[in-house]
Amino acid sequence: MVQFLPSKIQQLTESTSVALIQAIARHPILTPLSQQPIATTYVHQGKGGTPILLLHGFDSSVLEFRRLLPLLAAQNDTWAVDMLGFGFTERLAEVVVSPKAIATHLYYFWKTLIQTPVIVVGASMGGAAAIDFTLTYPQAVEKLVLIDSAGFTNPPSIGKFLVPPLDYLAVEFLRRPKVRERISQNAYCDRTLVSTDALLCAALHLEMSGWHRALITFTKSGGYRPFRDKLTQIQQPTLILWGDKDRILGTRDAEKFQKAITKSKLIWIENCGHVPHLEQPQTTARHILEFIH
Repeated sequence: MVQFLPSKIQQLTESTSVALIQAIARHPILTPLSQQPIATTYVHQGKGGTPILLLHGFDSSVLEFRRLLPLLAAQNDTWAVDMLGFGFTERLAEVVVSPKAIATHLYYFWKTLIQTPVIVVGASMGGAAAIDFTLTYPQAVEKLVLIDSAGFTNPPSIGKFLVPPLDYLAVEFLRRPKVRERISQNAYCDRTLVSTDALLCAALHLEMSGWHRALITFTKSGGYRPFRDKLTQIQQPTLILWGDKDRILGTRDAEKFQKAITKSKLIWIENCGHVPHLEQPQTTARHILEFIH
C-alpha cells in the first residue's frame, strides 16, 4: 500500500479502481506558493503523442478517471493529477486554496514533470480549471477538452456565509455518506452505476489531512468565476463533450461554450449524465482520441 493513501483503499473491488490506486505516484513540486514543496499526487501511463492531462471535478481525485485513463493511455501518453487542495495531494497549512493558486500549482507540476504542451481535459470544475490554465498559460496547452464543464455561469455564492463554526459544519455535511450518495446518483443517468466501489472512490480523499481547511478556503475564495467574457481569447482547438441527461449542470451551457469558443466542436453523449468519463468511458475516450489524432 502507498503510505500516504488511506487504509480504506484495501476495500476497493472494481478492477479499474484497484489498478489506478496501484499506479498512483507522488512528487514534490516546488512553487511560489510556499517555501516547501507540495507533495503532488498523479498517475502517468502510456506513451507517444501529445501528452493528455486530466483534471478532476470538485471535491474529487484522480480516481475519477479510473475508467477513462487506461483507455486513453492505450494509445497516448496520459497524465492525471490531483489539483491543489483536492484529492490526495498534500494540503500545506500555509497555502490558501484558490483558483489562482490551483493554476500556479498546476503550471509548476506541468513545468516539472511534463515540460511540453498538453491536451488538457477538464471535467466539471476541472473544466473551469482547464479553461483558467489555458487562458493563463496558453504556451502550455495545445488543445482543450471540456467534459460537462463548469465555468460559464456563476457558481453558488455560499462562501460569504462560511463563518466559524458554520464553515466546519457546512463542509462536514458534505462528508455524510447519504449526501455523497445522493450527489452521485444525480451525476449518473444510469444510477445502477452508483456502486459501493464508486461511492468509496468518491470519498477516499476525505480521509486526507487538511481536507476541511482546504475545502473551506477554496469555497471562501469564491471558486471559479464565469469565463464567458474571456472564452473568445481561447485560440486552441476545443472539444466539448456533454451528457444529454446532465442533472448537475444541466445542458444549456454546452451550446453556449460552443458559440463562445471560436475553434470548438460540441458532441453530445446520449443517455448520459454529468460524468461521461465514468458512465460511458469507451465513447468518451473514442471522441477524445479522434479529436487529438
